[in-house]
Parts: sequence; C-alpha cells; structure tokens
Amino acid sequence: MALIMLIVMNFAVMASLYIFMFILSAFFGVRLDANSMTGLFIMASVFGFGGAFISLLLSKWMAKRSMGVEIIKTPRNEAEEWLITTVAKLSAKAGLKMPEVGIFDGPPNAFATGWNRNDALVAVSTSLFDIMDAKEIEGVLAHEISHIKHGDMITMTLMQGVLNTFVIFISRIIANIISPKNDEGEANPFAYMAVSFALEMVFSIFATAILMWFSRYREFKADEGSVRLNGKEGIYYALAKLGQIPKEQLALPSDMKAFGIVGFLGNLFASHPPIEARLKHIESL
Repeated sequence: MALIMLIVMNFAVMASLYIFMFILSAFFGVRLDANSMTGLFIMASVFGFGGAFISLLLSKWMAKRSMGVEIIKTPRNEAEEWLITTVAKLSAKAGLKMPEVGIFDGPPNAFATGWNRNDALVAVSTSLFDIMDAKEIEGVLAHEISHIKHGDMITMTLMQGVLNTFVIFISRIIANIISPKNDEGEANPFAYMAVSFALEMVFSIFATAILMWFSRYREFKADEGSVRLNGKEGIYYALAKLGQIPKEQLALPSDMKAFGIVGFLGNLFASHPPIEARLKHIESL
C-alpha cells in the first residue's frame, strides 16, 4: 500500500507540474522554449523545485498514511501522557510551537517531518519504549525537536530542488549536443529524450551522494541540539543501545527512510553517520 501511494504521489507531482506549464501557456501566454538556455533553465527549475516542494507539503500526510502514525489527541495511558508532556517541554525550550505527536508500530525509531517549524510532526515507535528508559527516549525526542528547530526539512528540500534543477538542466544540454541531428540541425526527439533520461539517472547518483552528505552533517547537528536541550546522557545512551541492534531491525520502510546503499557504497549514500562516529562526536562536545 505504501509503495502504491508513493507511485501515485509521484504521478500527481508530475501531472500538477505539466498542468502548471499548460496554464502558463494557455492563459498567460508564457511559453518556455526548451531550446533556449533561459527557457531550459526555467523549465528545469520548475520541475526540480516543484517536485521537491510538493513532496515537502505532503510529507506529514504521507508519513501518517505510510507509517500508520496514530496522532495522540487525548493520552490513553501514562506513556502517552509522558510523551506529550516531554515533547511540549522540549518544544518550549527550543522556542517552537508544539508539534503534532504520534506513535506507530515498528522497529525502534523516531522521526520528525512537516513543511515548516511550526507545523511539524514528531512520531516515535512503540517499541522504543521497550528498549529505552525515559531519559534515553527524551534524548531521542530532543534530537527530533532539534531537526525541527534547525529547519532541516526545508533546507533538505531546497538542496534537493537545486540538485534536481542542475541534473535536469545539464542532462538536457549534453543530450542536445550528442544526440543525432537531422538536416536542419535539430536533435532527434526520441534519441534526445532517451539520452537525457539516461544522463539524469547517472547524474542523480552524484546528486544523491551530495544530498546524503548534507543529511549526515545535519544528524551531527541534531545530536548537538539534543545535548543542548537535554544533556549528553540521553542521546548518548540511546544511540549506544541502537548501535547494538542489527541495522535491518532498525530500518524504517523504504518510502520513509533516506536513501542508502548496502555494501562498499554504504558510507557514501548513508543518510546517517555511523553510530560510533556520532558517539565520539557527542563525547567531544
């Protein structure tokens, strides 16, 4: 079901962008000439940033549906009461509006998402309560609150938009140069699309590596934020416990976790630094 929702969302993003381009042309007379550098760059920017921002705006809805997140409106037990109280305390300390708080069934993990700092969601798995004490869970929550405070969702979206734009732009330029031409010097449209698509796939690999480098950087910063909000012990011992659990038992579903590749490319495409490196970073603070 989550995979179907992700595919539908991607089609919706592309359809909405094509509709936007049609409206610009039909009602405002704005026609983007993909054969000119300016037109091509504007088109690449619309598609590059458009898809990233639509995904950001839908992030909370997608997280709730794909992860089965249940929003806590009225606490039903002591654990939920403590969770709401703790998130409220940390949010106030960070100077943020209280985010939505949710729980989901799954491996020991937590995440934060939302399109801006004051309309966010913090969700934790129920299994987190099985392996961690209150101080450790508070450290995890402080880490997620730090992501929200730093505006990591919007900065990741902006970086994704910039990378998408240049992937599309550069791919189209190279495709236009190397594609077979007719007598008028125009590129064969089928060859042009095939080459540009192949180049986008290749360049997307490098773009993903850059994005994941930034993701690892922001994880270190969120750990620092957790230390400032809640002290060293909570996040340190929470990470130490998670480091003892096999990675495959910690991973979120594929549509929620950041990109990663198992094997010798693992470090290059990992969304999070190795836990050992994060523990050493916390020790150095």
